[in-house]
Amino acid sequence: MPKLSEKTSKFLTQYGEMASHWGLNRTECQIHGLLFLSPKPLDAEEISQTLSVARSHVSNSLKELQSWGIVKTVHVLGSRREYFECTQDVWEMMRTVVSEQKRREIDPWMRILKQAAAELDDGSADGTYAKHRVQEMLGFFEVFSRWYEDLRRLPTAMVRRFLALGGKAIGLLGLKG
Repeated sequence: MPKLSEKTSKFLTQYGEMASHWGLNRTECQIHGLLFLSPKPLDAEEISQTLSVARSHVSNSLKELQSWGIVKTVHVLGSRREYFECTQDVWEMMRTVVSEQKRREIDPWMRILKQAAAELDDGSADGTYAKHRVQEMLGFFEVFSRWYEDLRRLPTAMVRRFLALGGKAIGLLGLKG
């Protein structure tokens, strides 16, 4: 990969900051951003040199990105090195990211809320109130989770059409305020 332009470097820095909200660290996100922008697969050495990141850190980051399912190993004819590329379809990539976030963050939080709801009611007024509040939060996440699972089962083309409806769907349902 050639030396990055100033604008590409700026984008990768911003991508690293923004995408770190997915639950990955900044360097992992910058590597993903680099692979996202690259027209060809890159090997770990190219990534390391391009981003000025230690080779060992690149290797660990690539393993994490692979565990998320948003980067894969590919082979280039005539080379014994491993090359890496990110998921090409942006919709599939983002669906994978959301699925991983749910699995890693929402699902454990729901288990904690269920356990807390079972343990909080100690017979006191405060305990009953606390249990009720936790159950309300759990109810929100259960509805969100069911909605997400229904949406996740749909083909990408159908999800795109559904989301493109936006405010029209709300209007059709008579829900505009």
